[in-house]
This record gives sequence, C-alpha cells and structure tokens, in this order.
Amino acid sequence: MAVHGILGKKVGMTQIFGPDGTVVPVTVVQAGPCLVVQLKTADKDGYESVQIGLVESRPDRRANRPAKGRFEKANVAPRRLLAEFRLDAGDELKPGDKVLCDSFHEKDSV
Repeated sequence: MAVHGILGKKVGMTQIFGPDGTVVPVTVVQAGPCLVVQLKTADKDGYESVQIGLVESRPDRRANRPAKGRFEKANVAPRRLLAEFRLDAGDELKPGDKVLCDSFHEKDSV
C-alpha cells in the first residue's frame, strides 16, 4: 500500500533544542489514522486515486446527502476532512481500510 499522503490535524507548536543549543520551532501534528472512503479507478474515472478521511473523535453529522451516500457505500461514519491522493499501479486498497503514518520514513519531507 503506497498512498503518498495522509491527513492530520495541527495540535500546537513547541521547540526542540539541538546539541549545540540552537532552538528549532516544531509544529505538532496528530497524523491519522485515516480511513479509505472511496476508490477511483481508471475504468470509471480515468485515473487511479483514493479518497481518505481523517478519523476524529466525533464524526461529522452535517454531511449532505451525496456525501452520506458515499460514506454509507464504504461502511464508514461521515468524516469532516477528506482528501484525494493518487495511487501507484497495482495498489490494492478497499473502502474501510486504514491508512497509517507507517508509509513515511525518517527524514521524509512532509
């Protein structure tokens, strides 16, 4: 599974001290888990991508009718934040799968 992105929510700011005493400002982000809401295929949509939604403490109850239908089809509670990411050929995901932070490696630019 090679989704090239994940959704996150900014929690706050802090600072980290380097070994030489320099201060580096850091943004703290709660990243994921995200659930796959919809798959887009080359046959139906013309390109390969996946739509994911950020799992929050409360599901969104204000989703409109088309969005509710998409969430019901995927058997997922409505989500506030949705994003679409391209997929590599051969990736096998299905609605309801979790996308976690383990797709990123140390020193990756986010």
